[in-house]
Amino acid sequence: MEIPRHWRLKQQRYRLVGEVCQHCESKIFPPRDICPECGGEADTLYTFSGNGEVYSYTTVHEGPAGYDDSTPYTVALVKLDEGPTVTAQLTDVDEDSLQIGMPVEMVTRKLKNDGDERGMIVYGYKFRPRMAVA
Repeated sequence: MEIPRHWRLKQQRYRLVGEVCQHCESKIFPPRDICPECGGEADTLYTFSGNGEVYSYTTVHEGPAGYDDSTPYTVALVKLDEGPTVTAQLTDVDEDSLQIGMPVEMVTRKLKNDGDERGMIVYGYKFRPRMAVA
């Protein structure tokens, strides 16, 4: 990943920043210029809570280049409380306890090393089981 691209995507990777449509109030992630619901302009930043639930998941046993040393890992479709569905890796979870509908929360974790041992460490969002509130 090039450094300019890394900085451009920093907010959405570290804080789940998307947009909200001024016309229909749809929450949009990842950010885009046009609302997929009504076609209106969507340029107001919106920070998602990071809470959601597992909509579906799968385990990757042979990862793409750059991720092959961390296999196997679980990737899920997470339906955020605010509406959008995002694809993300699950972490801090036992594969036997995974289930559709499991409440999860966003965490920032290492995704990969970009380049050799002197390369940039790329961080981003993953989801883990939501901790029960006492």
